[in-house]
Amino acid sequence: MKPLALATCVSALALFGCNEQNQTAASQNQAAEQTNAQASAPSAEQAAAFLKKANDELAQSLEDYGRASWIAATYINFDSQYLEAKAATEFSLLSVKLAKEAAKYDQVQLDASSRRQMNALKKTLSFPAPNDPAQAKRLAEIGSKMQGMYGKGKYCNDERCYNLGEMSAVFANSRDPELLKELWAGWRQVSPPMRPLYEEQVSIANKGAKDLGFENLSVLWRSKYDMDPDAFAADADAQWQKVKPLYDSLQCHVRAKLNEHYGDDVAPATGKIPAHLLGNMWAQTWGNVYDLVKPEGVEQSYNVTQLIEKSGMSEMDMVKTGEAFFSSLGFKELPETFWERSQFTKPEDRDVVCHASAWDIDNVEDLRIKMCIQKNSEDFQTIHHELGHNYYQRAYNQQPMLFRESANDGFHEALGDVVGLSITPSYLVQIGLLNKEPPASEDLGFLMQQALDKIAFLPFGLLVDKWRWQVFNGDLQPADYNKGWWELREKYQGITPPLARSEADFDPGAKYHVPGNTPYTRYFLAFIQQFQFHRALCEKAGYQGPLHRCSIYNNKEVGESLKTMMAMGSSRPWQDAMEAVTGQRELDASAIIDYFAPLKVWLDEQNKGRQCGW
Repeated sequence: MKPLALATCVSALALFGCNEQNQTAASQNQAAEQTNAQASAPSAEQAAAFLKKANDELAQSLEDYGRASWIAATYINFDSQYLEAKAATEFSLLSVKLAKEAAKYDQVQLDASSRRQMNALKKTLSFPAPNDPAQAKRLAEIGSKMQGMYGKGKYCNDERCYNLGEMSAVFANSRDPELLKELWAGWRQVSPPMRPLYEEQVSIANKGAKDLGFENLSVLWRSKYDMDPDAFAADADAQWQKVKPLYDSLQCHVRAKLNEHYGDDVAPATGKIPAHLLGNMWAQTWGNVYDLVKPEGVEQSYNVTQLIEKSGMSEMDMVKTGEAFFSSLGFKELPETFWERSQFTKPEDRDVVCHASAWDIDNVEDLRIKMCIQKNSEDFQTIHHELGHNYYQRAYNQQPMLFRESANDGFHEALGDVVGLSITPSYLVQIGLLNKEPPASEDLGFLMQQALDKIAFLPFGLLVDKWRWQVFNGDLQPADYNKGWWELREKYQGITPPLARSEADFDPGAKYHVPGNTPYTRYFLAFIQQFQFHRALCEKAGYQGPLHRCSIYNNKEVGESLKTMMAMGSSRPWQDAMEAVTGQRELDASAIIDYFAPLKVWLDEQNKGRQCGW
């Protein structure tokens, strides 16, 4: 039997009328579908309700994850890693679920804040799991297992066993190249077992990134900066090019001085510097070789480590001093729970992760630091840095959960470091550690010390994630992980491993942030932004002298400027936060050039006749 519509439209004369009837019916159907779609389409009110629910659920899940992670870091054992992995799995699955739900509201007209929160939901995780409980569980297990491997890592020879802290102390003080080479290689035994785990982890997380709408993890990581991902990478490269001439001059001088001390067989006069000779397990900062490379005839009249020892400061006193810095800027004192719950020193009865970090367990007021404090200059700086994280965490705790982070991840690091730049002789005099400021003739030595930490770090800060971006997007295949790592280290830092490396090694895993899944570009950004902040804050304070002598200590006007920026969290583009402090809306490495200008002139004079570059 024919359908009725077809049966009544069989003659040519009836054809027009038939089409008209069909068109009318189609229009009516389309109108009905539009009405139904409009009725079923989510509203702005529903979007607001969803965001409230998402913020509440993420806050609770993050707190659970934070507490489990704290236990796993301060009581390393099978059970603590199990609990951390379980909490990580739950948080990962929740984040993926919420990100997918957020896609329902892509076409809804929302205010700017709500739309920004929806976008933030897609970028909550650095290593997102696919929407698959089994794979999410496996991803969390891998992450917890690798961090446990790192935290428990040791190297033993025939004489004794060394943990990482003890090896780092040897690197800071020893000039025995054979011992340094042995420990350098010994620590890197911790990471080859991580290699298959890392490869699996990347595979799973890349699937998670695709589920969230990103091509791969590389694009996801570079999408967090209020810029096109490729434009962000290009800007980072452009900032590096601004400071590269200063780095090249520093590398040339340091190489020459190491050659003078060790001779051609250990430290060649040209080319790349052997990585074990630079005073740091990863050759990321070079401050510990200052005595070998310092300007001749420029003796420092003070040593912060010695000042700390002479003062009788305890580890707790060092933290109290850091708190007092922020109090001088007008910040409220830390809560009593900070002092009750933080880890300040390494416990004698168990393994812990000693890598310094700042925590906000409940994302409101349960602030803590985790350190194994040594009474030296480096940890004095680190304490000020970590407290910067804590004060930033507290400043934005009134924002929606999705905005409780810094404007971009570099801001969090830069805030702590800009305080560190104010640990100048004038600050040390004000807090009673130093009797009087040293003469200007000592400034060259001070700038050299700063450059060995700050300028030497910049290429390392850039290349760690350049390596991971290549891994994530497939440009660097697992068969070439170690080769790719050393190609970048040689290209950007001009260093070389002290002994042959192969694909049986996994040297990236010997750096905490790789097994710890912590993005590293934040540190590169921070080392630029801190000088940008410092120059602007010193101008706001009315300081007239050289930038390297300026301290913002005890300036409440500067403190108010910082509070305004910090309270924004990530609720607005980082360019707005940058403008609030500096008046600029872009990253600007020129402040580094200003800060180190006297040292650059001196280095270029020293390098005359030397074959620089590598």
